[in-house]
Amino acid sequence: MEEPSTGSVLRELSSDLKRKYALHAAAIERAWRSFDKGQRAKCLKAGAAEGVVLKHSLDTSLGNVYKFAPELNLRDITSEPEFLLQLLKRRATKSLLEQYYDGREDGTRGDASFIREMMHKRNLQHAEPFKNCYTMFIDENEYGKSYRIKSNHDEVMADFAPFMQRGAMVPQSTGELILMRQSCLLQSLNILIEDILEESETRDRRKRSKKSEKAVTQAISKLTFREAPAKLTFPDLVASAQDQNADLEDYIGLLSTEPVVLSHAVNSWFFSQPELIADEKGRSLPVHTDKYVSAAFFNAMHMAIKGAAIWNYLERLLELLQTQNLNRGLRAVVLQELSNTCATEYGRVQAVFKRYVQRGIGSKRFKRISNQTDPVGNPRVTMKGNPEPLLRDDPQLHYLLCLCLPTTNALRATDYMKKLNDLHRAHPLEREKMDDMEIDSLADLAVIVAFVQDLAQVVSMPSVSRTKGQTFVSRLQVLEAELNLLSKQIDMREFVIPIDNLLEPGRAEAALKALDQFIVEKAGTKMGLLYQDLVEDCFSEIQQQHEKVQAELKQDSKVATVSPSLQDDQQPEKRLELRKSKEKTRPAHSSIYEFTNREESSCCKQPTPSTETYQVNLATAEVFTTMFTKAVSRGAVNWTAFEAAMTDLGFSIIPKFGSVFTFFPPETWNVQRSFTVHRPHGPKIEGHVLLRFARRLRRVYGWSEQSFEAV
Repeated sequence: MEEPSTGSVLRELSSDLKRKYALHAAAIERAWRSFDKGQRAKCLKAGAAEGVVLKHSLDTSLGNVYKFAPELNLRDITSEPEFLLQLLKRRATKSLLEQYYDGREDGTRGDASFIREMMHKRNLQHAEPFKNCYTMFIDENEYGKSYRIKSNHDEVMADFAPFMQRGAMVPQSTGELILMRQSCLLQSLNILIEDILEESETRDRRKRSKKSEKAVTQAISKLTFREAPAKLTFPDLVASAQDQNADLEDYIGLLSTEPVVLSHAVNSWFFSQPELIADEKGRSLPVHTDKYVSAAFFNAMHMAIKGAAIWNYLERLLELLQTQNLNRGLRAVVLQELSNTCATEYGRVQAVFKRYVQRGIGSKRFKRISNQTDPVGNPRVTMKGNPEPLLRDDPQLHYLLCLCLPTTNALRATDYMKKLNDLHRAHPLEREKMDDMEIDSLADLAVIVAFVQDLAQVVSMPSVSRTKGQTFVSRLQVLEAELNLLSKQIDMREFVIPIDNLLEPGRAEAALKALDQFIVEKAGTKMGLLYQDLVEDCFSEIQQQHEKVQAELKQDSKVATVSPSLQDDQQPEKRLELRKSKEKTRPAHSSIYEFTNREESSCCKQPTPSTETYQVNLATAEVFTTMFTKAVSRGAVNWTAFEAAMTDLGFSIIPKFGSVFTFFPPETWNVQRSFTVHRPHGPKIEGHVLLRFARRLRRVYGWSEQSFEAV
């Protein structure tokens, strides 16, 4: 990605503000007029660094800020509502040139005049001299573009004298100050619109009501921690893969039906963009403008579906390995597929984990290599130096950085995971230094690391190969590359600007439908079907080989060997035509990864409600009432209270590294499926995490709010 000019970024910010204002002007005015001073102050501070803003227009406590944007001060913004509404209307409806020049019909002062006054009266100056450099303000397309006169300066300037006289051309040292003022105002107003809408009452924000935490102090002594079985079996591995596959499918369901989950995912993806990492010269790319939100929305859904497809394939490979009459040669092929697919899943979650670490706790330890990308087109980010010296002074950061290294595979990660887990048990406050997304992605990493570790105990696994067992992995790479290109083309700004607009009634559903339509148009079928077809085609190919070998063995007693064929390369046009042709013959809602009209999909089976009622104590009943309530204003459940409630039902627990816990039901229960979850970052299960817990419990055990009765 090329470094954009200040002018081009400014044009994007102006376009973003115009779009937001056009969509939400009425809602903004209605909300702003209804706010009291406290709410207005809250909105202004929410978008400021550390919540610090100008107290008044002459406040010098923030340095030169008052010389650039004195309008954005607490006294004026929180006074009469017209002050902000008029400022917002002018900046959102006037062109950049109109904002630049003097003498507008509304009597307001232009930005050029304002900056000249600040330079004259308050000694505002740019740090760079910009010798023989000039900035042009002639038209919208070339707005803010700067040039340097390399020779014949006086002659060239004589030709440009008319532009200088009317202010369309200024020294770059002045032009940059004007652009900085406009950028500051436009960026602040873009953010302020989002915060006003967030503060308004129209959104499903899942307010967290305060709930009694009696369960925190009850039944803790009853917690039963079960040791991991000494010898794992193949059914244990299959059950583990099934559980993770089901969890990821449930997560797709939450993204599809719960706007608060979708909004959280898009926000997380948007604010962790690798382009925000500073390069070797300390520069970060301006990917905070609205056009980059569309890709974040696309990739949030893409990553969820990709993960579910990988675990679906792993589960089916394990089930095939249980086949008693599996030929030795074909067994070797399946094991290699399994090994390579595990490595691919580890690479997927490691990349996500690194994405959050490099923007969070390890932000000072990474740099972006300018104008370079990785194999799938993302900016290349590398680690600064060796994490080894950190082991003594900051062991947690040392382990986290080691887990980010490309040389750390799943088996090597086991040691770091164990040490990190021991550190968190000995020093719980260390864990609090990590943010929510780092904790969640670490737990996802722990799942695949534990799975690979368990797999190695049960089966003699081959090493990862770049030439063998590529049936699934090679096609996955091709599909991912195709979808990554589409993520850069999609425009979802009508639905996701600002991101929390997804919380408006019906907006998330409309956005998902638009995403579906875009992918069908560009790729020939829905995203979920692209991945479902990939899994089905690869698995069918392996099964066909199995049948072929069995037929050959009936004719020849020698053991046959097989090598799976790779899919022939197809031209994009031919591939699109074949997909569209296949799409016409599909039944409606035929994808297990459906994210539109999900409730109608025959593949997205709804859990069968349990008819059993459990007699539990009051604290346990309160935990599950909070989890399963359908009220918009959900509460929160303390993690310790959740453990106690599960123990009250007779569950035992296996804690794993990376804050992953597996709950096992009593042996007397008819449903003998375990339940694996990630412990949340803070002490409470709330928000989107609470929804995910409830959905998993509903799917595994059929529980609802009516399943528990306090005695």
